[in-house]
Amino acid sequence: MEGDHWPHGSCDGAGSSLARLRRRASEFLESMSVAELVRETHRQLWVADWLRIADEYRTFAETARDDDSVRTAQEAELCSLTAFEVARCVSCPDDLPRTDLADKVAMCLKDLESGVGQAIERVQIDGFDQDALTGFFLPALRRAPSAPVVICIGDDDITLGSMMSRLLPASPCRNMSLLLIDASHSPVRRRFKPEHVLQGWLDYLEARPDVDPQRIAVYGEGTGASHASRLALSDRRIAAAVCDGGLLTSVMRRESVRWMTGLSHAVNDEASIRSPLPPRRMACPVLTVVGSRSMVREQDAIELQAGYRQAGADCSIVVPNRIPYPEGEVENFITVDDFIFEWLDSKLGAARQLGPVTYL
Repeated sequence: MEGDHWPHGSCDGAGSSLARLRRRASEFLESMSVAELVRETHRQLWVADWLRIADEYRTFAETARDDDSVRTAQEAELCSLTAFEVARCVSCPDDLPRTDLADKVAMCLKDLESGVGQAIERVQIDGFDQDALTGFFLPALRRAPSAPVVICIGDDDITLGSMMSRLLPASPCRNMSLLLIDASHSPVRRRFKPEHVLQGWLDYLEARPDVDPQRIAVYGEGTGASHASRLALSDRRIAAAVCDGGLLTSVMRRESVRWMTGLSHAVNDEASIRSPLPPRRMACPVLTVVGSRSMVREQDAIELQAGYRQAGADCSIVVPNRIPYPEGEVENFITVDDFIFEWLDSKLGAARQLGPVTYL
């Protein structure tokens, strides 16, 4: 990647600079090969280049704020977040100090939170036993009195900061609000079921005048995808869910039964190794993202969808293009995030309808 070919250092404040950067980043992630990824020098050059781009956008954002160009500064911060996330995506643990990267992302998010206009709101609600729960609300760019909202749930492996650095740049032009929460660090998560804690956030959203209570969706990543499934199963207020479809819970239950019955090594019986479908189905439309975001395998997701379709229910699957290599795998997160928002638009708004299975 030649750094001087990339649109860093200038922003128009109207979103086209962010769109250009995301398009170029997507092309970069799609162009990588296993042969390049395994070469440490290649990765380190990529990481250094993307960190430089991110820092230059941050510098530009500071200049824009000094000139009272708030919209331009916000766009530059979103560009910086995107570049930081590309650096994180292609790096290995030894390529850069993850704490330094997390600190830089946190500074970008803090600047966005303290801005004006379409600022991030830090919100708190009382949880069970009066424990305070904290989330971040990003209002939609909208003209209507109220807008749909998506509850975005992080987990231990996919941190809230990482999820925000990806989703915020993907969402500015969407007609929906975002509520980002970290279920893995809830102070009440060990004493109450996650879905009960999440229902408190549903109550909060219903009380906001800028939220359409008939169009509340949930999106979870990692173990958050399982939390999203449980919430959609237990609460009819959820209008759409990007989740694991209940598969992780079913697999864990199956493995527990095998261990207790001493059948953990009985893998020759095809019926015993086939992933069971969840005993309950969600009433709302469901999207399952195959891979690390939901920890769901493609075959399991296809079986899940077949069960839903047989029952006349709405279940879609997206299979990201991932590049595996010895140190891990690289996913074009920009394409995946854009698709997820497009699917949510199709369920919560008037966007075009998507096919039942999509390969990116």
